Amino acid sequence: MARITTLSLLAFFALFAPFTHAIKFALPAARLPIPKCIWNAAHTHALVIVTANVGPGAHQRVDIEILDSTPHRNVYLSKRDIKGETRLAVTAHGEGEVGVCFKNYLSPDIKLDMARNMSRTVDLDIDIGADAVDYNAIANQESLSGLETEMRKLEGVVKEIVDELEYLKKREERFADTNLVTNRRVQNFAWFTILALAALGVWQILHLRSFFKRKYLID
Repeated sequence: MARITTLSLLAFFALFAPFTHAIKFALPAARLPIPKCIWNAAHTHALVIVTANVGPGAHQRVDIEILDSTPHRNVYLSKRDIKGETRLAVTAHGEGEVGVCFKNYLSPDIKLDMARNMSRTVDLDIDIGADAVDYNAIANQESLSGLETEMRKLEGVVKEIVDELEYLKKREERFADTNLVTNRRVQNFAWFTILALAALGVWQILHLRSFFKRKYLID
């Protein structure tokens, strides 16, 4: 029974644990390149580790920019001409998505017709939250045993689950408030429509009565 409970807990943590987002793509070169952005959800104060491995490519310059999707459109960092493996770390300022954007600039001395097949390969890994923490370094620094290190990892995962549930709760409350306000506005509009139709009906009756009196059709 205890073994089943342990397996259930591990399955639960594995289900809700943050994943490492890895992607590999070719980034075409251009004079005015269109940014290639990869977006991932992140909570407030979440640690985001971006590891980009840019392949070789002559007469090309790859720039990277990390920003978020909040109304303020925060730009966390921007770096030009990254080569090889580049590791960057940022902390999310608000709820939303964090985007990693790449641009591959073509050198001015290369003709456009020669640049059609020019591109550079980008191997991108994005670690968010508990996955971004280097627990091996923490274990070495604090002299933690293997079990203590795993417990520290589970503690980070549990904290992220609590933060996720808190975020969902706040979002549900926000949606409920929006729904309540919308219902109140619909009710007010319905009452206004009813009163307007009633007033229009009374005015039409009085107008027709006055018209028929002028025509001596009624007393």
